Amino acid sequence: MGNFIDKTFTVIADILLKVLPASKQEKQAFSYYRAGMAAQSRGQYAEALENYYEALQVEEDPYDRSYTLYNIGLIYGNNAKYTQALEFYHQALALNTNLPQALNNIAVIYHSQALRAQTFDDDEYMELSKELFDKAAEYWRQALKLAPDNYPGARNWLKITGRLTETNS
Repeated sequence: MGNFIDKTFTVIADILLKVLPASKQEKQAFSYYRAGMAAQSRGQYAEALENYYEALQVEEDPYDRSYTLYNIGLIYGNNAKYTQALEFYHQALALNTNLPQALNNIAVIYHSQALRAQTFDDDEYMELSKELFDKAAEYWRQALKLAPDNYPGARNWLKITGRLTETNS
């Protein structure tokens, strides 16, 4: 099924590249982005990053750049390079504040780090854990404002921990 979807996307993308009124630079940026998405879907992350970075070199539209930056963040996150992932998610959000998926992924990283910090039996780590949980809550609340029907697990966690509203945290 995934292969059919990839082929369909490629055919549609090729048609769009031919019929849409776009500059040569815009078409080049989209071509790199499309190649990056194809490589990413095959798990070829180095190739995907190379194409995404090329797309960023020529793409000028902030909205389109935000999705390229988001996808770079996804790759870093999937490879446990959380500092880089956070950096790219934040860059994407700086260009496009309507990316609940970036907000969710930031929250997931902070939540995961908070859980890891809890494993150390140390007051300093417990305080760090609380701060990271609070950060995760902040980003999940923002994501849920943009996409109220998404992230039911996050909404449930916010309710259970009393962090659903900002006044509770």
